[in-house]
This record gives sequence, C-alpha cells and structure tokens, in this order.
Amino acid sequence: MWSGVTGSTLSQSQADGTLETVAEPISHAAERVLIVDDDPATRTGLTELVRAWGFTAESVGDGVEALARVTDFRPSIIVSDLVMPRMSGLDLLKALAGDVGQIKVILLTAQGTVDTAVEAVKAGAEDYLTKPLDPHKLRRLLERLAEINQQKRENQVLRRQLTGSGRFGRIIGHSAAMRALYQVLEQAAPTPASMLLLGESGTGKELVAQTIHQLSPRATAPFVALNCAAIPDTLLESEIFGHEKGAFTGATDRRLGCFELADRGTLFLDEIAEMTPATQVKLLRVLQERKFRRLGGRTEQAVDVRVIAATNIDPAAAIREGRLREDLYYRLNVFSITLPPLRDRTDDLPLLIQAFIDEFNARDHRTVKTVAPPAMRLLAQYDWPGNVRELRNVIERAIILARGEVIEPSHLPVLGAPSLAATAANGVTIVPGMTVDEVEQKLIVATLEASNGNKTRAAEMLGISLKTLHNKLNRFKEDGAKAL
Repeated sequence: MWSGVTGSTLSQSQADGTLETVAEPISHAAERVLIVDDDPATRTGLTELVRAWGFTAESVGDGVEALARVTDFRPSIIVSDLVMPRMSGLDLLKALAGDVGQIKVILLTAQGTVDTAVEAVKAGAEDYLTKPLDPHKLRRLLERLAEINQQKRENQVLRRQLTGSGRFGRIIGHSAAMRALYQVLEQAAPTPASMLLLGESGTGKELVAQTIHQLSPRATAPFVALNCAAIPDTLLESEIFGHEKGAFTGATDRRLGCFELADRGTLFLDEIAEMTPATQVKLLRVLQERKFRRLGGRTEQAVDVRVIAATNIDPAAAIREGRLREDLYYRLNVFSITLPPLRDRTDDLPLLIQAFIDEFNARDHRTVKTVAPPAMRLLAQYDWPGNVRELRNVIERAIILARGEVIEPSHLPVLGAPSLAATAANGVTIVPGMTVDEVEQKLIVATLEASNGNKTRAAEMLGISLKTLHNKLNRFKEDGAKAL
C-alpha cells in the first residue's frame, strides 16, 4: 500500500508503513474527498489512506482535472497540493470561489511555500498542512470537517421539516413563539457553551436539550439525562460523579457517573435547583476545571462534557431561597432559553394533537383519524397547566376511550371539569391576613382533590416537581403535628 508514497510527502512512520491503518474505522461515506496531487504515488497513497478512514475518495493529477471532476464527483472536501503544473492549489481555490464554503479546501505545502498557504487560508481555504505530512493531523482535520458538514446537513433537514410540517427535529410547533425558539437553538447548539433551560413543567425541556445535542458537533457522542428531583439526595452525588468500590455502605462495585458516561457528549441535568448545595459546589468545580473525582476516589479525571441544566422555577427566587447557588447559576447561564407554556402557543394545538394521534395509533394499532369540532373547542379552551406533557396524556386516554375514528367530547372527561384557575377561584377561600404558607397549603390540597389524589398530575398542574410536592406535604404534616 505504501510502496509508492515517498517520505517527502508523508511522515517517516507513514513511509515505513508503521502507522496503524485504523481498526474499525468510522464510516464517513457521506463525505466525498477529492485528492489533488501531480505525484502519482502520493495521490494513490493518500486516496487509499482516506478511504481506510471511512471516507469516499477519488483523486486527480492537477487543478484543471479537479475542476472537471468537481461537477460529477461533487466532493465536500478537497485535499490539494499547493504547487502543481497547469493549475496550482491556489489557482484551484480561486476557480472554486463560488463553491468555497460548500467545498472545504485543505492545502498541502512544503516549508518554502507556507506564506502562500497562509494567504490561501485568508482567501477561503479551510486549513493547510506542511510536508512531510502527518497523517494523524490530516485525519483529525478531515473528521472535524465531516462533523461540520453533517451538522449543516441536519440543519437543512430541520429547516425543510419546519417549512413542510411545522416540526424542528422532534419538536412540534409553527407558532411565532416556537419559531423564535428554533432560531435561538440554531445559534446556540453549535457552540460549546453551557446552557440553562427555563420553563414550566411539561414544556419539553429534555426534548429541547436532545435537539441541542443533535445539532451540535457532539451529536455522535452520548446524550445522558438525569432528573435531579427523582434521585434521593444521598444518592445524587454518586449518580453524577460515580463512586469507587467501598466508598460507602452498599458500594459493592465501582460505578461510573453521568460525567463519565457523557464524556465528549452532553449531560442534561433537569431540576437543577433540587440538587443539594454541597453537590452544587462540586458541579461548579467540574464546570470550571473540567475535572472530577469519583466518590471514594483518590485521583482526578479529565472530562469533556457540555452541560445543559434546566429548572421549572424562577432562578432568582431559587437563589434568594438558598436553593440555587448564585455562582453556579451564572456559570450555567452562559446561554439561557425560556420555553413557552402551551397556553401561549395554542396555534400549535392541532399539530401537537395530530402528532400524538399518529403516535398512539401506531403504538396501539388504533385507527383514530381526527378530533370532532366540539372536542377541539374543549381542548382549545383548556389552559393546560401541565403543558405538552398533559396534552399528550389527555390524547392517549382519549384514544383508548374512542371506539371509532373520531375523538368526541365524551372521550375528554378530564376537560369537563373547571380549569385549575377556576377551581382555585371557586374552591379555595383566601382571606386577607392569611400567610403565604396557608394559601399555598389550601391550593395544594385543592389541586390534589381536582386530580383525584394523583400526586404526579397534581405536581404537573402546580408547575413543581413531584419531589417538591412531597417535601411540601411532609412539611404540612410536621407543622400540623407541632400545632397539636
């Protein structure tokens, strides 16, 4: 394979054939790479090497041939020697002026022509590599460009989905509020910045976090999600950072934490304000230093993770109450996105309802096709305290109840009751002089009654986590016991 490749073009290890040809190469077949070099041996060696890395590759002898080949081969990346007869790499770059940005150009240059290569980069070339060529550098550069191209293709698909069906990946909606959200996601996703997602319970914060991950250069790496409110305080630190065997009672084996599992990818921490202050301090340190230590561990480990955090409460209020550290908030709030509640984007109801009908039809082998106008009016008039999550649950139940192809008002019994706001007005008596705690207790009790004692649904209606609801109920019990 390397018999015709000279050491003047590749590094000595490559010329000797000692470089590994990459076991189990990742497929980059969607990336077409055109090798342009007037030396046949170099051309052949580079082409075979790039193919071994999983790319689709062809080669030509100079810039003139490259221009002719661009039309039918349609490369996304060109790797070209700078000095060639008939047409140099710089002249090729100029000839591709209209395509630069669409086609990424990498130039190969000897030390004597580095200044020219630098000028070429200023003119639009992606980068340059000096000879003798280091294959490791070339591979890293090609894979980075492949990730950028893949991200652009995915963004184009998302834009087409949005135009044709009101979808942005798995997010559904074409209202003004959602279009503004999509614009922010496109801008923020490609960056490495930490992010904070704000919004009521059920607005789809985890789905947005997944979309950010899919639109980022980390899309091929893991996405790990953890709901801080769903994990007991005593176990949360272990879930996030992992632990060594014997770190605490019951730690019978080493356990990898979320940071290790999400290395090179994205970690989504939901309900960040439910994390204990001590754990928040350790999280802040990892964000600042990119290092962490397992519980019971003696050595620190470097980690490359993008953190997206979320909360359904006002961060300023959480900081005042001591539930969220101010320094952690500012570290996470590099980029902040507020998700609109469903009541502020009712234009999206038909799209969302049809998407859920399609989902449950496919899952449960049902044939529901539409919603009767009276039922749609009920759906539109409801104020959706549980947001999109509640809507999904309501449609799932309606499809189970429906016998034919149409959802009728009788299939929506939960919407026949007054909304949360009306229930509060009619069922909770607020007397001037009541404490905030007393009003809060009355509201929680009324909401539990409206949800038939379903605490999960009550928490969604109140816009708080299930863990927070349990804490409040326990506090009410303690206060009642103290009053006796």
